[in-house]
Amino acid sequence: MHKPVLILDPDWRHMGELFSDRARADLIERFDVIWGQDGAIPPEILHDALPRAEVLISASPRVDAATLARAPNLRVIVEVSGAFPDTIDYAACFAAGIEVLSCAPGFRQAVAEMGLGMAIAGARGLVNEHEGFRSGHERWLADNPQTDFTLFGARIGFIGFGQIARELTRLLAPFRADVIAFDPWLPPEVAQDLGVTLGPLEEVLSSARCLFVTAVPTSENYRLLNAERLALMPDHALLVLISRAHLVDFDALTAELAQERIRACIDVFPSEPVDPDADIRRLKGVILSPHRAAAVDKGRQLIGDMVVADLRAIHAGRDARHLARANARTIAALTGVSDDRDVASMAKAR
Repeated sequence: MHKPVLILDPDWRHMGELFSDRARADLIERFDVIWGQDGAIPPEILHDALPRAEVLISASPRVDAATLARAPNLRVIVEVSGAFPDTIDYAACFAAGIEVLSCAPGFRQAVAEMGLGMAIAGARGLVNEHEGFRSGHERWLADNPQTDFTLFGARIGFIGFGQIARELTRLLAPFRADVIAFDPWLPPEVAQDLGVTLGPLEEVLSSARCLFVTAVPTSENYRLLNAERLALMPDHALLVLISRAHLVDFDALTAELAQERIRACIDVFPSEPVDPDADIRRLKGVILSPHRAAAVDKGRQLIGDMVVADLRAIHAGRDARHLARANARTIAALTGVSDDRDVASMAKAR
């Protein structure tokens, strides 16, 4: 039986990172998989496969008009880096009826779990008390009422209410938190169905005891959280940054944290790795993580499951997708800059 051709070039990621054994077996059963190995696909193999390919899966897809001219059968492009890259000619893909999908939703479980863990640690002062214990300055039975708080019944804010925020909200359900979000892209009726209150940015910032930054970067939200807006946060509020550093003015955040007025848990940074002399490394009340929110064994295999499910749906003519689908509006709003490029360069350097 003839199988459609699928080019699978995961580099800079690894096959086992993205696909469980079951998902990989499903792809091999349904498709004539070209490459599907760790490391970059050899150029000559890619060149020979493009004219026959219906699906291209790549961590670094480079698709221009010339590529599309060589790939008359191409129907689907799936990026597995984490964001829509600026190396794809989206207008040409749309004109040719080619669907472009991003694996970004596949990070939601691992990142949400990490976000919850960071929030609990930050809210309860676990890292501060751990360091105090190690230095012999632990505070036995101390409530620390000015700084520490419980998530039970707390006002929890979100900047951006996409896949990660929605997963976090599901994890927060037992805490019976009061959830408010700023998301200009989210229709009010959808927010109501999700059980979240939409509010203006100033209200979310000024009322949230714990604020999650989970929006994707766009041309409109660069350094959305500047000095003026960070100053709106209540004293001793906690900021949890787990999506993109693009949204935060880091100089302003560092200055705010240096005053110990607010606290933060940070997994992403404007430049990675962070400079060894950066002030952020030495501030109190800050929990730092080296871009590891999705870095856990099998933590990214939801991506592979979503890829398989969406390819089945496409084959069956169904419109629903688990992955994010590019459209003219979203592509026009994106900045074309992905923090994951720093991750890619570090991965290649190892």
